[in-house]
Amino acid sequence: MYQNKLKIIIQFLLFITCLSVVLGLKESTDRIGLKPLADEMKTSFILFEQSTRELQNAVSLLEENSSGKGKKEISITQKELSGARINAAKEALKNSRMAYKRIEFFMDYFFQSSSLIYNRPAKVEVEEPYMEYQEPSGFQVIEAMLFDADPLVHQKELADQAELLVSSAAGLPALLYGFDASDNQVLESVRLELVKVITLSITGYDAPELKSGIEESYQSIFTVQKVLLPYIKKDLPGSALLNQQLGATVDYLHQHPDFDSFDRMEFLRHYALPLQEQLRNFIQSSKSELQQKSVLNYGAKNIFSPDAIPSNVFPDAANRNLKMVALGKKLFLEKALSGNLKRSCASCHHPDQYFSEQLKTSTAFDGKSSVSRNAPSLLYAGFQYSQFWDGRAKSLQEQIKTVISNPFEMNGDHQVVVAELSKSADYRCDFAAAFSERAVNAINIKTVADALAAYLGELNPRNSAFDRYMNGDSKALKSEALKGFNLFMGKAQCGSCHFAPLFNGLIPPYYKLTEYEILGTPANADFKNAKKDKDRGRHDFFPISYYEAAFKTPTVRNVEMTAPYMHNGVFKDLYQVVDFYNRGGGAGLGLDLPGQTLSAKPLNLSEKEMREIVDFMKSLTDNL
Repeated sequence: MYQNKLKIIIQFLLFITCLSVVLGLKESTDRIGLKPLADEMKTSFILFEQSTRELQNAVSLLEENSSGKGKKEISITQKELSGARINAAKEALKNSRMAYKRIEFFMDYFFQSSSLIYNRPAKVEVEEPYMEYQEPSGFQVIEAMLFDADPLVHQKELADQAELLVSSAAGLPALLYGFDASDNQVLESVRLELVKVITLSITGYDAPELKSGIEESYQSIFTVQKVLLPYIKKDLPGSALLNQQLGATVDYLHQHPDFDSFDRMEFLRHYALPLQEQLRNFIQSSKSELQQKSVLNYGAKNIFSPDAIPSNVFPDAANRNLKMVALGKKLFLEKALSGNLKRSCASCHHPDQYFSEQLKTSTAFDGKSSVSRNAPSLLYAGFQYSQFWDGRAKSLQEQIKTVISNPFEMNGDHQVVVAELSKSADYRCDFAAAFSERAVNAINIKTVADALAAYLGELNPRNSAFDRYMNGDSKALKSEALKGFNLFMGKAQCGSCHFAPLFNGLIPPYYKLTEYEILGTPANADFKNAKKDKDRGRHDFFPISYYEAAFKTPTVRNVEMTAPYMHNGVFKDLYQVVDFYNRGGGAGLGLDLPGQTLSAKPLNLSEKEMREIVDFMKSLTDNL
């Protein structure tokens, strides 16, 4: 029944999409690349549909070999045949993914609602604030089933998913009927595809088991090269350099297809990031700037530049000024914000401890008990769309007001806090200067929160050894850290949740959402006798099953200085953290966690590799 509903939804989305293009996208006076783009997509749609049919055929063959399933004895021949057919299905899946990567940028940019069927994560996603559930479908679901211990038990689901791909792919050519787009839109679409390759594809984000991310990156950049060809032929300023860098990048990806051994740092520094810079220069010189989809600063040199993600795009961050920041820094140490005039923000977030503390969980207001969760570092806290481990606050201001009034944290009454601050002539002067438009009664709980948020929003130094290396200092990183980066962004799959460049839960390439994950973090650090943690995470805020024990993905910047780790402070050092992931999270330790979003399969990292990952994370330590 679910599959029938999904088919109807797909058909409806295709109809709406076609209707919208027939009614007409806004005409552009300059559409050099429009017809070549449409021709390229027309061919690629046909090839993609063929690949989905081949995948469907490969999946259907699994049913023909299931007669022995369930019997106590299966002949060696049957086992070999079954294994061969499963491998053939995996290969067909890989081929179909390759074909999809040639249309991905187009679908994601121009027909995003229709594209959701193909490559959605293999977990239920919740669309807030409407709490609509997006059921998993497409390639990633098929991959998860084919790489299960016994793929044959998923025969019906595999057949249903393959049918969905075939039926939806068959309708793709209709999207081109009456399609119109400006060159500016085309250029933004390929710009974002390049960001996706840099931050997602090379990490194995959407094909962790197939490990086809490098080959898929080749398909993506090769297609970008073809789409940009009409513009390059026009011989605009920067065309030659862009064309040269495109060719070099495509060649490098083609020559180094192996996922685990791929040198991501070499690829980024010598190919992808220079390509991003050349594409930026070309778009600027051709006066084709357009920003419809992402919050990225398109004027930044590349994704790892300090200004790549502007701080003012996050909730309630737009009107900061230097006087607000200075006032916020002063208020951060102010004990008048607490109910007993003895606690300040710095009581739990110590500036000399990288704005965290060394306790598993902070001491509560009563001075005896403890709060339920670890105090995370406030560095880069402003670069998130939600605050607290469970994401229940949508802005720093909301978080600040909540902490001040929380009886277990600061236990401050907002009115009393404002009255206490108002007694100070210095504060009256400071608030009037920082909030000049509210010179009368400038001290209130909103301005207190705004000033503190302004200060916290500036806690993003971006001056670590890693940052210096990415910005040209070739001596800033040691070989162990470089190896660790390649593992972090590849085999260890860390970069598929801790997304570059901030290595937090901001999802590329649009950077408009913060991700939550269910890791199965245990209540104790004994991996042989792990106990289930009772903290229900985001479920306490949104009581739905998909949020059971879900927590926000924090940044790993400065983690060297912010032990202990995880929401409950259970792990005392970074090696334990990496070892936990290496074992497959809580489910990998044997805990009953059916909703875990982290794969329960071991990563098979060696002790040396785990220590190299730790070395990389230490390279993310800023100089404060």
